[in-house]
Amino acid sequence: MAEANLDPVFQIQRVYLKDMSLEQPNSPEILLNQEQPGVEIQLGVDARPVADGLFEITVTATVHTKIEEKTVFMVEAKQAGIFEIRNIGNDQMGALLGIACPQIVYPYLRSNVADIIQRAGFPPVHMAEINFQAMYEQQQAEAMMAMPEAPQILV
Repeated sequence: MAEANLDPVFQIQRVYLKDMSLEQPNSPEILLNQEQPGVEIQLGVDARPVADGLFEITVTATVHTKIEEKTVFMVEAKQAGIFEIRNIGNDQMGALLGIACPQIVYPYLRSNVADIIQRAGFPPVHMAEINFQAMYEQQQAEAMMAMPEAPQILV
């Protein structure tokens, strides 16, 4: 009988654009306005198992530009990757799913968002590099703060 291979495995299976939308609800009138729009960018990371040892990591970005209260354009994009992760301890799994995988997927998302904005006729919005480790650690700290304290049993 052959022994099971217990070597750690971390492999990218596929990186893909899962969803993307662009809206210009106030065009063409807003395009005649020469003011510089304000830009708001929101990011999110989601991880979910899809099969034994396979995980989908999705990095989501929403780029919303406005002049005063009117939207110039809004882009919502989801870039995902499928990763094979096996024989990794639970203590390391969170960091892989919350730091390493998003760091691999994010550059594709940045490129696709800049491209769609430029193709829509606007100067590209270059999203900044993200420190996913700091983001992950902040989320972990917030989760710990949100946990109710265990009830104390007095004897």
